[in-house]
Amino acid sequence: MPSVVRCLVVALAALGLTAFGPTGSAAAHPFGDPQTAEISVIGVDRVRVHWKVGMVDDLTYLAMYLGLLPDDRVMLDGAVFFDDSDPALLQRSPAFEDYLLEQITVTADAARCAGVVADKSDVLNDGATLEFTCSEPVTEVDVRVSMLTDLNPAYKTLASSPDGQKAVYDGNLTSHSWTLATMAGETEGSDLGRSAAVQMSLVGLGVLALAGAVAGLVWFRRRSRRKPAEATASTGSKTRKSAVPPGQRG
Repeated sequence: MPSVVRCLVVALAALGLTAFGPTGSAAAHPFGDPQTAEISVIGVDRVRVHWKVGMVDDLTYLAMYLGLLPDDRVMLDGAVFFDDSDPALLQRSPAFEDYLLEQITVTADAARCAGVVADKSDVLNDGATLEFTCSEPVTEVDVRVSMLTDLNPAYKTLASSPDGQKAVYDGNLTSHSWTLATMAGETEGSDLGRSAAVQMSLVGLGVLALAGAVAGLVWFRRRSRRKPAEATASTGSKTRKSAVPPGQRG
C-alpha cells in the first residue's frame, strides 16, 4: 500500500512540474485555432500588421506570462480559467504593448522600421494593429512574428497579404520576406475600382437629373402654348355669340 501512495505522490509531483514549470507559471497549450496576421502596405514607407489571437484562453496565458494575473488561475492540469475581464486587462497594460512591439517587427535593408501599436481597443474580437514606418521607401521587407512562441514554440501564426502572399510563422520560422510592390498595386487597384464606381454613380445621377430637367422644360413649354390657344378659342366663341341679333337668340 505505501508503494501505491508513493507512486501517486510522484505522479502528482510530475504533473505539477509539467503544469506549472520550474517558475510556477502555467504551461501554454498551442492547440486549436492558430493565430493570424495580415500584412499590408499603407504607403511607400509604411507597413501594417494586424494580429489576432487563435484561442481566447491564450490571452489568459499571455496575461499570466506578463505577470498580470496570479497563479491561482491555473488548474492542476495546466489549463487556465478564462475570464471576460482578461482581454481588457491586457489592453490596459503597457507590458502588453511592449510585448507586441518586441514579438512583431519589420526590417527593411537591415534597418529596423519604427513601430507603434495603432489599435488594441478590442483584442478579443479584433486583435491588435501595429504600424511600422521605415526610413525610406521600400519594395521588400522582412516581417518577424513570434507571438506566444516564447510560451511554447509550437504556437503558429498564419500570415497573409491582400495580394495572396502567405507564410506560416512558428518557433522555427519567425521571419519572412514580403514584397510590397504587389501589395501596393493591389491597394491602388482597389482604390481605383472604388473611385470608378463612385464616378459612374455620379454620372448616372447627373444623367437622371438632366433628363428630369429636360422633361420638365418640355412639359412647361407645352403647357405655355396650350394656354394662349385656349384663351383665343374662348374669345372667338364669345364674339360669335354676340354677333347674333338679340331678336334671333333662343
